[in-house]
Parts: sequence; structure tokens; C-alpha cells
Amino acid sequence: MSLFDHRIKDIHELLHKKEITVSDLVDQSYKTINEVETKVDSFLYLAEEEARKKAKELDDFLSSDGIKGNLFGIPVGIKDNIVTKGIRTTCASKLLENFEPVHNATVVEKLKVANSVTIGKLNMDEFAMGSSTENSGYKLTRNPWDTERVPGGSSGGSAASVAAGEVLFSLGSDTGGSIREPAAFCGVVGLKPTYGLVSRFGLVAFASSLDQIGPITRTVEDNAFVLQAIAGYDKLDSTSANVEVPDYQSSLTGDVKGLKIAVPKEYLSEGVSEEVREHIQAALKKLEDLGATWEEVSLPHSKYAIAAYYILASSEASANLARFDGIRYGVRVEGDNLIDTYKKTRSQGFGNEVKRRIMLGTFALSSGYYDAYYKKAQQVRTLIKKDFDDVFQKYDVIIGPTAPTTAFKIGEKVDDPLTMYATDVLTIPVNLAGVPAISVPAGLANGLPVGLQIIGNYFDESTVFRVAHAFEQTTDFHKLKPKL
Repeated sequence: MSLFDHRIKDIHELLHKKEITVSDLVDQSYKTINEVETKVDSFLYLAEEEARKKAKELDDFLSSDGIKGNLFGIPVGIKDNIVTKGIRTTCASKLLENFEPVHNATVVEKLKVANSVTIGKLNMDEFAMGSSTENSGYKLTRNPWDTERVPGGSSGGSAASVAAGEVLFSLGSDTGGSIREPAAFCGVVGLKPTYGLVSRFGLVAFASSLDQIGPITRTVEDNAFVLQAIAGYDKLDSTSANVEVPDYQSSLTGDVKGLKIAVPKEYLSEGVSEEVREHIQAALKKLEDLGATWEEVSLPHSKYAIAAYYILASSEASANLARFDGIRYGVRVEGDNLIDTYKKTRSQGFGNEVKRRIMLGTFALSSGYYDAYYKKAQQVRTLIKKDFDDVFQKYDVIIGPTAPTTAFKIGEKVDDPLTMYATDVLTIPVNLAGVPAISVPAGLANGLPVGLQIIGNYFDESTVFRVAHAFEQTTDFHKLKPKL
């Protein structure tokens, strides 16, 4: 039995009793990485020397002062678009293959305060643009449940590393489903917090009005632990919300009696596979048995979400990625003059998907097309937000599938961008509205994990956790592990 089969609370108890050390936890992490990494390929870079040094420091601290920090000694993997001082941060792009940040992201600083141990940086779709982690500039991450299938994206490395038992938790980023979809595909728990709850300072921007950092864990309780550590106002982030962070652990009561659940008909309609639909209906029945009630509702503008999202996200990407020109940092390809240097650097540094989105965004923002595309997409976004606002006036949470299917095979959709984009149809509306949502394991279909998505009202992660935890406690789905 791996140490990582325990909850964070259990590990802290073992540390407190001196039955294990932080070095044991770090040993477990690197031992598992050595055993399974050639099959999964979750990590881009390992920080073994730094991790072992940190573990020794925490062991010395443990022997004198005891546990300090709610993630004390817990090994973590960081998605490679979250900057880490002294550890390369490349966004899985050749353009940044030599970039070593001089500061930490706010979430990394918060993890330091909580005394977690960074094991390394995790693979992803380049600049977080993708749904399968097939767009990485370096390697192909595989799904631990079936290594012929994708782990989801763009936080594929983050989800696969937790599912494979390489780390106890990881951080990902979610722009249109990039935490929740890979969590669903890999059978783990992934949360996209309310926009503004977790600082984006130090997150390399893809689409600034949509990006949000969040935790991926084995259990809902552990997810609440991690969110507790990384949430909160940050003056370094102009979009950070100055709201009180509640005690998320106290919401894990298992009690959902009287809870009102909305089930959008659009989330169980055409495009959702029959086996996924059956698992979601079974999950609703379990919540019903616990005392909750559910009704079918409509989110009528959801059908426009993909179109609006790809115009808005690509437009913001076009602006954000303009800074990567080979002049100040990153790889430079010399040209005959400054403009030629820009062209050659960006042509050789960016992958095809990144180029595609920059071109789409630049077009949408260009003179003569701005009103027809970007402005119209913003108007649709407002309507999508209003749909959620209307539903939350009557219901506590919204429930549906995280993804319309289970994990698809590697290479199956990578050459068909429109089909690939459609895999995010159930997660994108959440980012456009800015509300929180979690994906929790809802069983296996043909041996592959199915994700249940629970969506909450703004800054109401407590209710999201309460429902997710209550469902988790009635099942053993979170205990299932892939056989690598």
C-alpha cells in the first residue's frame, strides 16, 4: 500500500506520531515516478535535489516543533505554466525552453508557507491550449487507466500524476475545462474555483478573463485542504477578489437533505454518450437517496458557448502571447532585422495549435471584424452568465457530466480541431460565467473513468464541496486506481 493511498489528514497523523517522515513521503514520490513515468510521462522537470533538501528541513522541524501548515510535508506537482523560482517554467513550449523564473507565483509561495514539497513541473498542452496534452512541445502524457488514451488537457500531466500515484496532489489551471476534463478522464478530483478566488499572479496568461488555478487530488477532502491553502486575496493580482475565505473542511458534513439540484437538459442531450449519461443519472439517484431533490432546467445559451469561448480566449491569447518575441526572455532565432527576428522566433518557437489561436484572435480583434466577432462574443458571454444567475436563484447546485465521453484514443482528434474543441462543451460555460465547479469520479464505463460535474454559485465552494463529499462517501469510485 502506497503512502499516497492515505488522506492528507491521515498522513499528518502518521507524521505527528513519528511513524513516518517527510523524507519517506518524498522517497515514495520519486520511487513511484521511477516505476511508472516511462509509461505515463507526466513530468517535464524534476526538482529532486531541492525536494530532498526541503524534506530534511521539515523533518528537523517536525522533531522539534511538530506539524506547521495544513499541507506540511505533502508532495506536490506544479503545472508548467505556474512560475517557480529556480525551476524551469516552459509552458511546454520550445519558445521558453531556457526560461528560469526569478520569482514564485503567489500559489507557490502559499504552498511554501503551508510547507508542502515541490516534486517537479508537470506536462501540459503548450501555453494551456488543448484538451488532450497532445500539443506539448516536449512529450506525450498518457492516461494511467489506458496508456493508449489521452489524459485530457491542458492539465493532463497534473491529473495523470495524481492518478498514477506520483504525487498526492497537483496544481493545474482551468481556462475552459483544463482541470475538470483531465480530472474526469483520469478518475481524480479537480476543482475550478470561482474566478478571482485564487491569485493568478505568476500564472503565464492564456486568456486572462478565464484562467483560474485550482487543485487536483484523490479525494474531495484533500481538495478542500489544498484550496484552503491557496485561496485568498492577493494585491499582486488586479483580478483577485477581496472576499473572506471560509473553513472548507467544516462544509464536509455529508448532509445534503433539502438540497435543490438543477440538471440542465442541454448537459444530457445529443453528444453525451449513453454510458456517461447512465452514470450521471445513477449519481443523481444516490443524491436523491441522501435527501436532495433535482429538476430539469435549461441553460439555453450553452449552445453558443464554444463559439463565444474560442473567439474570446483566442483574442486574449493573441494579446497575451505578443510578449513572447525572443527579445527579453526565451529562445531567440536571429533574423536579418528586428521584424525578421520576431517572425523566425515565433514561427519556430510556437506549435501549430498556439499559432492557430493567435491567428484566430488577431483576426477577431482586427479593424472591421471587432464588432462582428469579439463584441458579439462578449454579449453572448453576458447571456450565458445570466442563465447561471437565473438558475441559482432557485437551486443550490447544477449537476451534469464533466465530459461528454470517456477518454479518447491518442491521435483520434488531434488533426480535427473543431472536434477536439467540442470535448469542452460541458465545461466552457462555467469559465465564461466565472462560477466554481468540481469534477469527481462517478464510476467506470468500459474500464475508463466518468466524471460528475458539480457547479456552484459565485464563491460558494463550500456547497460544491458539501455535495461532492456527500456523493463521494456513498461510493468507492475515488478508491479505484489504474493498474499500471
